[in-house]
Amino acid sequence: MRIISGAYKNKKLFFLNAPVTRPLKDSVKENIFNIISHSNLIKVNIKESIVLDLYSGVGSFGIECLSRGSKNVTFVEADKQAIMLTKKNLSQIPVGDKTTVFEGKIDKFFNSKHKDNRFDIIFFDPPFNDIQYTNYLILIKKLKIYNSNHLIVIHREHKTIEDLDKFIKILDTKKYGRSKIIFGLL
Repeated sequence: MRIISGAYKNKKLFFLNAPVTRPLKDSVKENIFNIISHSNLIKVNIKESIVLDLYSGVGSFGIECLSRGSKNVTFVEADKQAIMLTKKNLSQIPVGDKTTVFEGKIDKFFNSKHKDNRFDIIFFDPPFNDIQYTNYLILIKKLKIYNSNHLIVIHREHKTIEDLDKFIKILDTKKYGRSKIIFGLL
């Protein structure tokens, strides 16, 4: 696992080899960023964006955003080992005050002072068997913690059948091996 592009390109990232998390494959991550950067449907610029990385694992997505010029990334993760590795990964790059690492469940995050931020990109990477994450889409919409030009990116298992149209406006869906990536708006 590595940083694909930007200021920290090719920097290796530490990851968990445990059933609790599954790393976002480099090839899938690269495709996500290619679509964000080149799709006519997406109006968000990674550079200068404010990013919310939910179920962040070891921080691979958010760190890639930082490498590509994002202004700020908030990582939210409940697993203590994953948080430890997120911090270790962040310590390898000069991020200064561009990050917030929130250790705890997502609902706890939404009850904290951090919920007052407004985000350009919100990335969801819940465990494949977690179907309750859609409740957070509803909550994000209710709290209006996104900017007018925003993007929701959701990583799911390609066989997962969900009716996400009632939660977001789907812009595009791509499948890569076992992964399905949904791009949308609230």
